[in-house]
Amino acid sequence: MEVEKNIKRLIETLKDDDELVQVQTIEMLEEMGEPAVEQLIDALDNEDKNVRMGAAKVLGLIGDARAIDPLIETMKDDNKWVRRAASGALSNLGESAVEPLIKTLDDDDWRVRGGAAWALSNIKSPEALDPLIEVMSDDSGFVRAGAVMALGNIGGEKAEKALQEALEDKSGYVRRVAQGFLNKD
Repeated sequence: MEVEKNIKRLIETLKDDDELVQVQTIEMLEEMGEPAVEQLIDALDNEDKNVRMGAAKVLGLIGDARAIDPLIETMKDDNKWVRRAASGALSNLGESAVEPLIKTLDDDDWRVRGGAAWALSNIKSPEALDPLIEVMSDDSGFVRAGAVMALGNIGGEKAEKALQEALEDKSGYVRRVAQGFLNKD
């Protein structure tokens, strides 16, 4: 019971606007590890954005697969920093998050699809190659840019072909990201 109370107090401390306090609290929660996972998952619904963001970061650092679905749901948050923290946390979860992230590429919300593509770009799993190529035709430039980044990070012939096609994208940013990867060779 004492451990649960300590975890609860630490999660409340994430509300502090002092960045140093937040960083130290995140480190302490990460050290607590698995016993903190359930309360951190619950904290993803907290009304305070700092708590949601901190909880997402810690869940990514702990790396418990139970956090995957709640973190994917958190990519729908109204706050862009919370969404980014959730996407980053998912990329820290590595291969265990690949399949759920691939499914998320079909979400109705472009921000969620984009977060999934960007998370996959950090994981660099060849399993995501074909689904990422498919989202190269997404209406959202954010999603397409994430897919290009992921394809560039994954690499290989198939990815290079898709990057070549991205040079014709309507978004200048997408074209520049693709060109950057193609120039690395």
